[in-house]
Amino acid sequence: MHIVRNCIIALALIVATLAPARAETYPSRPVKFIVSFAAGGANDIVARVICDALSDRLGQPFVVENRSGFGGNIGAQFVVNSAPDGYTIMFVGPNNAISASVYRKLPFDFLRDTTPVGGIMRLTNIMVVSPSLPVHTIEEFIAYAKANPGKLNMASPGAGTSPHMSGELFQLLAGITMQHVPYRGAAPAYPDLISGKVDLMFDNLPGSVGFVQSGKLRALGVTTAQRNFVFPEVPAIGEVLPGYEASVFYGVSAPRGTPPEIVAILNRALNDALADPRIKARIAELGGVPMPLTSAEFGKLVADETVKWEQVVAKIGLAIN
Repeated sequence: MHIVRNCIIALALIVATLAPARAETYPSRPVKFIVSFAAGGANDIVARVICDALSDRLGQPFVVENRSGFGGNIGAQFVVNSAPDGYTIMFVGPNNAISASVYRKLPFDFLRDTTPVGGIMRLTNIMVVSPSLPVHTIEEFIAYAKANPGKLNMASPGAGTSPHMSGELFQLLAGITMQHVPYRGAAPAYPDLISGKVDLMFDNLPGSVGFVQSGKLRALGVTTAQRNFVFPEVPAIGEVLPGYEASVFYGVSAPRGTPPEIVAILNRALNDALADPRIKARIAELGGVPMPLTSAEFGKLVADETVKWEQVVAKIGLAIN
């Protein structure tokens, strides 16, 4: 009996030490950070800032891997199907909350099949037009669109993304119709927008900042309820269309089943990075505000955004097979 009892005690001690040991050795090799849109877009820009910060803090390379297409769902599915070992994590944005109601046949449930890690930042989308378009204000744009129904081409980083839905909501409230032209991310759309092949785009602010500042694109409005500090002269669309609002969040998630101790390591490193004055300054340059959150808080944010966009999608009547 003594031998059996001693074996049980020894086994319990071994099991109790396994999780801490696994956490202490993480990460022991490079980590993939999946971005579900093309390189050069807003998500990609911010992800690379965060990867550098995590690499510095955790002593292993965090490497961006772009897997674009299907409104960001190709990248999400890759992560959902990856081993839950902390070596594949993903950049999360509003598209992940929106897709749950827009896409009818997704092979995964984002809330069920991922583990929230933490937040990165809050920011706005911005409505930008080609300089060749003869409008300079939201009011002029609406009047022009009504005079040319269905003739304006609205680019987006993909169907069901936050920029796409920002444009759909704008059409609904303004009483206009435009042609939607989806791309595999925002970056591939910018050359066509600058040249006038497409007329406008709603995009996450970081992707547009440089083009607006250089005069290659004209900003008409931001999608948040208040103006943005980067372009204080650019009105909130809600100033012209009461009730219009579409804010953006960025964060990090991992596959379902990722060990809590690994999530905790990632969350601590992420929040430490967001407290770094250099990272805060870079996020401010991109028009955002740091959003440090616990894993549970970020999970609630994504769940709440999923419910919010379900209601918007129902009003618009948008569905993608």
